[in-house]
Amino acid sequence: MNKSYKYILIAAFGLTTLSCNDMLDTVPQGQFTSEQIDDSSVEGLVASAYAGLEAHFYGNNEAFAGPSTNWIFDVRSDDAYKGGGATSMEENIHLLEVSEINSDNVSCLNKWQNNYYAISRVHNAMLAVEQASSVSNADEVMGELKTLRSWYYFDLIKIFKRIPYFTENEDPNTKSNGEYTREQIIGFIKQDLKEAIDMLPSAKSNSGRITKTTAQAILAKVCAFDSDWEGVSTYTEAVISSGFYSLFDNFGDISKIDHNNGSESIFALQCSTANDNAHINWSNLLNCTYSDGNLYGTGDDFFYGSQNLVNAFRTNPETGLPYLDGTFNDVDVTENYDGCVDPRLDFTVGRIGMPWRGHTYTSGWCRAYDVYGEYSNKKAWPAPEEALASWPWGCSSLNFMFIRYSDILLLRAESLIELASGTNAATEDKLVEARALINQVRQRAANSIDGSYSPQDLDPSKADYYVGLYPTDYDGNLAWTKQRARMAVRMERRLELALEGNRWFDLVRWGEDYLVSTMNKYMEEETQLRQYYKGRSVTADEIFLPVPIDEIDNSNGLYKQY
Repeated sequence: MNKSYKYILIAAFGLTTLSCNDMLDTVPQGQFTSEQIDDSSVEGLVASAYAGLEAHFYGNNEAFAGPSTNWIFDVRSDDAYKGGGATSMEENIHLLEVSEINSDNVSCLNKWQNNYYAISRVHNAMLAVEQASSVSNADEVMGELKTLRSWYYFDLIKIFKRIPYFTENEDPNTKSNGEYTREQIIGFIKQDLKEAIDMLPSAKSNSGRITKTTAQAILAKVCAFDSDWEGVSTYTEAVISSGFYSLFDNFGDISKIDHNNGSESIFALQCSTANDNAHINWSNLLNCTYSDGNLYGTGDDFFYGSQNLVNAFRTNPETGLPYLDGTFNDVDVTENYDGCVDPRLDFTVGRIGMPWRGHTYTSGWCRAYDVYGEYSNKKAWPAPEEALASWPWGCSSLNFMFIRYSDILLLRAESLIELASGTNAATEDKLVEARALINQVRQRAANSIDGSYSPQDLDPSKADYYVGLYPTDYDGNLAWTKQRARMAVRMERRLELALEGNRWFDLVRWGEDYLVSTMNKYMEEETQLRQYYKGRSVTADEIFLPVPIDEIDNSNGLYKQY
């Protein structure tokens, strides 16, 4: 089974509007007998299961409103604004941004259904493999499918407080969302991934296929969400020591099509403009910048970096380090700012007067400057010359990386910090190793300061770029305490992974009190620029989304709110 799933179209698996129970039904519909199930038919079913990562089942808007890239959850965080032409456009996402959480929000429904559609596809493929009379590499295929199932369930449990969990051999019509606790479901996800690790090959047979290290990386993220730091340490070490991955030379490489499935990519949505753009990044469909001059077409310009995020990229002019004491937001990084910044800022968002993939970003690129400001998201878009200048706006074959190697480096650093028993790096080896991992990520950022890099995104004549490393001399060891290391790794995750769908879930796993205080401080301060935040706040009972009301109504009493 060595075909790439990337370009396979399985028309038979198109979905229509279904009730909750019909949607989750995984009973085979009689297309194949066990004798008919062979490598080719199983490959089609596996391709369909992978295609669930696109979150594109029966139209376009369910992918945008319930995206697999989770950009709408960056909008829930302090990193991003909804963007678009007005707060009333895609109001369901605006309501998430201001933490007005309702069970009839279509984004709740789309995220729920997209993941369960995908799980249904996984289960169809699993049943085919289990019933087949002859399929080569059956264990390897089951390892891929277990990993995919884990990924879809993990996405659900990060977002919703209580969900139904079922396997391929269980009837979903009998499963309630109160049968298992969150802890039990996370345990099931971990077990699936551990079994997958034993089944999967170490090396990729084809670009984009799941391998042992993919499952290990996902398991590390699951363990982090569960505060299982021993698990995070074990599985991040396995990924790092495999030798299959390394950071790209330049931070800008993450937005280059010719780096798809390169050394930094661990798990990615495989995108293509083949077959009439059937497999583009539908989740980010409306997020393309407006682009003055029609470079990408007239993009809908959703998903803007917040001023708070932009200010987080400020660096100390003496050390090149971020402001960990909370003062980063005391000064706004605007056109008149003359201090130092981390170069990753200009690879992450557009700034007026600065380069954008070899072009100049102006106010004409901003669809609703008065409402959302200027910082259009940038990472998901290659140079205009490599993207479509008509509908679908800016689409290209640039993959979306769900997990990058830098994410794993920083998770390992975080696990070492949380496991450290010593008070500072003078006496604690784990803190020393954690610092080295954080500095590895920061060194790549420093190496990316190159005004001649093509396409141009940095302009050292207009911005003072400076990235320093956390010091390793004796005084530095004394200063590198567990608390400072924790602040450093959390800030580094924000800077490195900004607008990649991680920030909200990091805040969630760092604790209810941390999230609520961070978000309420953000909303209060950001109100000066975004009046729609006035009087808004986040409470603990708004962290997880409610079960969609349509699902409750169609569940025959199986689902309820908790």
